[in-house]
Amino acid sequence: MRPIRAATLLTAGLVTLLGVPGAAAAAENPSDLYVNHTADAHCSDAGTGTQAVPFCTIGAAARIVAPGQTVRITPSDRYDGYDENLTIDRSGTPGKPISFLGEGVLLGWDNSLTIKGASHVVVRGLQIDSNLRVSGSTDVELDRMHISTTGFSVTVADGSENVRVTRSTLSGVRIEGGSQRTVVGRNEIAGRRDEVSASVQDAPGTAITNNTLHGDCGSRVTVDGNSAGSAVFNNVIHSDSERSCAANQPRAATMAVSASAAPGVRADYNLITHDHTGQVPAYRWAGSAYTTVAAFHAATGQGGHDLVPPPGTDVDSPDTSPAIDSGDPTAPGVLPTDLARRPVADDPRIANTGKDGGYIDRGARETQDRLSGVQLELDQPWAPAGTTVKATAVPDALWPTGLTYHFDFGDGTAPVVTKAVTAEHVFKTPCACEVQLTAVNGIGEKVFAGRSAKVTSPGPLTARFTAVPELPNSTSPIGGPGPLAVSVSSGDTVAPWPVDSFDVDFGDGRSEHRSGLSSVDHAYGRPGDYKITLTVRDVKGATSSTSQNVRVDYAPSGYVAVEPFRVLDTRTTGTPVHSNYEHRLVLPVGTTVPGHALSAGMASVVLNVTLTDATEDGHLTVWPSGQSRPATSSLNIKAGGTSCNTVTVPVGPDGRVHAQLNTGRAALIVDFVGYYQPNAGQKFSPVAPTRLADTRTAGGALGGGKTRTVKVAGVHGIPADATAVAVNLTSTGATENTHVIAHPDPAKRPTTSNLNPEPGKDKSNQAILPVGPDGTVTLYNNAGSTHLIVDAVGYYGKDGKALFTPVVPQRLADTRTTGKLAPGATTTVSGLPAGAVGAVLNLTATETTAAGFLTAYGFGSARPEASSLSTLPGLTVPNHVTTPVGDGKVSVGNSWSGPNHVITDLLGYFSQG
Repeated sequence: MRPIRAATLLTAGLVTLLGVPGAAAAAENPSDLYVNHTADAHCSDAGTGTQAVPFCTIGAAARIVAPGQTVRITPSDRYDGYDENLTIDRSGTPGKPISFLGEGVLLGWDNSLTIKGASHVVVRGLQIDSNLRVSGSTDVELDRMHISTTGFSVTVADGSENVRVTRSTLSGVRIEGGSQRTVVGRNEIAGRRDEVSASVQDAPGTAITNNTLHGDCGSRVTVDGNSAGSAVFNNVIHSDSERSCAANQPRAATMAVSASAAPGVRADYNLITHDHTGQVPAYRWAGSAYTTVAAFHAATGQGGHDLVPPPGTDVDSPDTSPAIDSGDPTAPGVLPTDLARRPVADDPRIANTGKDGGYIDRGARETQDRLSGVQLELDQPWAPAGTTVKATAVPDALWPTGLTYHFDFGDGTAPVVTKAVTAEHVFKTPCACEVQLTAVNGIGEKVFAGRSAKVTSPGPLTARFTAVPELPNSTSPIGGPGPLAVSVSSGDTVAPWPVDSFDVDFGDGRSEHRSGLSSVDHAYGRPGDYKITLTVRDVKGATSSTSQNVRVDYAPSGYVAVEPFRVLDTRTTGTPVHSNYEHRLVLPVGTTVPGHALSAGMASVVLNVTLTDATEDGHLTVWPSGQSRPATSSLNIKAGGTSCNTVTVPVGPDGRVHAQLNTGRAALIVDFVGYYQPNAGQKFSPVAPTRLADTRTAGGALGGGKTRTVKVAGVHGIPADATAVAVNLTSTGATENTHVIAHPDPAKRPTTSNLNPEPGKDKSNQAILPVGPDGTVTLYNNAGSTHLIVDAVGYYGKDGKALFTPVVPQRLADTRTTGKLAPGATTTVSGLPAGAVGAVLNLTATETTAAGFLTAYGFGSARPEASSLSTLPGLTVPNHVTTPVGDGKVSVGNSWSGPNHVITDLLGYFSQG
């Protein structure tokens, strides 16, 4: 407990003996001299000691320093420091001392400091490995020094007056030669062997106060001769191991005051320790030895409040030391701060047993609070206005009971200042308030903490939510959302009290339960309209539900071209595709396919699908996993034949697509060409079918094992920086069954295929080709020879205009229900989404009577000469077609060779993005 008189007693102690003149001078801000001999200081002893050109030596400054000036010394960057013996013999004036200030400045090894015949001098922060002597000087302050040597590191002699040796680490102090009113305070003094730590000889008025003294065999404190008015107070005096003393060297008394000095010396409130077991006297006073405080006090009247604890007592413990709060705050020479410049502090855990209830500690160091931090807790951080909220402080402090707390509730009301760890408050109006806590200990140290308070309007719990598409924002192979992902956020719920939990019914037979209020991501298996229901419960037991109808669909996407690679060949796995089960194809979504880590957020994929060795005539359907098999076809096959087609299909929620024959079985080969993804890739610009190459008119048929380069970018309106082109690739006049590979890098031919030419048949397939060097692609023919025709239908690039939206394959038109398309006739296919500028179709010709071709183009535009699909009599031929759209429609024209049935399936569409 802190008594009311404590501060008054301490102040009285400060003025009992001496003042500190240096404090008044500091406020006058005298001009400075600078000493700095570091490598880049540009010093000179011939100059005036400015900061720009400082002195190289301290002595140069000492020779010219005038009253009121401060010599500021920069620590040396050399091993031996400034390496000079320093003498200070100039003086300041009252209130205007000369000051030498440093911070750990090494004077040098074996270099000494002498203050001789000087007055009004302050020396602070020097390190000396020799002796410091004050001779015939007055009003000298030696503060925060580090001096280590044999013998006495500091000697005050030759009638010096009012010298103060404070807050320093020393190896011994000697006050002698008629010196008067010397203060030795708040120092760590370590005497060696039989050396005395503090010796007073013929030095009246000396105060040895609040020091911690160590040593072995010699006395720690001695007072002798004419030293009237001297005092030894508040010290912690350690007499260390007796084993370090020589056998013929008996231990001296810890405190020794001679008969000549004893009548004029006072001693009290000291703490004397020892770790020996022999009866070595703690005191020798006027020739008599005393081993206990009681005996000493009874005989001399001194030391009535001294402590000599049992051996082994931990007097350095910050929790239990008997030195804590037990000193005399009125002792001569008491300082307001300790060795570490920390203020006198009252430990609230320990009773104040000092003089008149004072709380200064004994020794050089003052025990302090350890205020590391504080936490703030609110019993109801979320509550309606009008609710009483209790704030609790949880301090991390050595002295928690000595703290004062300032609770600012952040609503404009005055902070609550209290010694209690709790404070209550009623928020009058709703707010998002920041409650701030400041904890302050007895010496003014502060720590802070904050906590948000959500103050709501009183009322019923009302569930609200938003449901938005969850789209990928990168092509990272890790962590992308699925193509039909939706994020449902319950954050708009109006909740006067904290929400305990909520449930979301996604309307597809699945639901999730979560705590608090948050967002929940959900991947739907198929597009559609879903009724989402949110049910919310608060901590008071209230419940609220709400529902919304949400449309879930694929998002517009850009195209990402990749080097084609094979993902499946059932000829090597021995698992042909059948009509009686769905073949599940793992796509390179994320890291599922070794060596091909692609985006985890792809929405749809472009595949080149080949069937061979079919046992029956039939067709293959490819569709996203998680959905029912659509009534469409992706590829048609004749028994024993080989057929290929490009397929664009959405990715299922598990990163797969399914493939199934309608009859029989066949080997299935799938090459990965590229993918579409929201917030990634390039936009598409459709063009009217434009012929880029025709070997029948230029270059001749492409022979087996040969390649030919075709310019596809920077020509015919396709920009030179296009990243990929969509082309219709047609073969005619093949001499053998073969396959054709179209690829970007002429030096890297993939093990994929784009077209399977056969003798006597014109065959076509659409391909999306990454653009290679100089805007080219390379065509390779495997065997025999064949003519090749390349027609462009669009491109992808940075100036592209449209994004692709995939759809679950759906049938738009089938002339088998309306009649064949006659030679030279055109049919219109409608049902495309409003705003579509292009479409991706699977176009199939069947029941053909003559070889010819079909051309798809935008409704309302002129029919181009290029072909989209080559028809063959007696065969059903499909082809992946990308075409412009006009007014939501596509025109399909038949050549003049013969009538055909035409089936049109929609795979996706392009819209302005």
